[in-house]
Amino acid sequence: MNKALKIDFVSDIVCPWCAIGLAGLNTALERIGPEARVELAFHPFELNPGLPAAGQVHLEHITEKYRISADQARINREQIRARAASVGFTMNRDDASLVYNTFDAHRLIAWAGEQHAQAALKAALLKAYFTDGKNIADRAVLADIAAQCGLDGAEAAQVLASDRFAQEVRDEETLWAQRGINSVPAVVVNDRYLISGGQPPEVFEQQLRAILADEAGA
Repeated sequence: MNKALKIDFVSDIVCPWCAIGLAGLNTALERIGPEARVELAFHPFELNPGLPAAGQVHLEHITEKYRISADQARINREQIRARAASVGFTMNRDDASLVYNTFDAHRLIAWAGEQHAQAALKAALLKAYFTDGKNIADRAVLADIAAQCGLDGAEAAQVLASDRFAQEVRDEETLWAQRGINSVPAVVVNDRYLISGGQPPEVFEQQLRAILADEAGA
């Protein structure tokens, strides 16, 4: 009998390592296949909750936040771009790219959970931001992305125009912080095991198989 993998993926849409980690996790799950019954849920984490609606220029944001030089920021960006490409994810970021507030995007993901469409929307949001350079703080853009995922675009717009799921997002952020999650991506498996960071598929597969074996022997 196949074993269960309850996976809670805590992340932010503007986190490049979250995009890399999700791609690696999905590949690992494909390799594991029917050996496990997977229940995957996405949870909010805001890297930059104080960002204004208009966002901030990427190079300025990175150099200020991490106190590094522009040259080092560019080197880091190219390394991230290469890591992303290795797992099939395209990142088109440059000095002038913008970093956006993600609170509304997290509200939309919470709503999509009720439609059993979190995974599709999460993937679409990451692509929209990192690959296509879209403003994922713009509610019209968010509603359009939801519609492209097969969700009701009009309902998505209504959700975003209201304060629906705002408290749920804040409560979840508080909950995961209380559980010790202070960096992302954080992948919590079966409420017991933590896999941190944007790991490659091989690492995710190895650790998930070890968890399955551990659970089978419990």
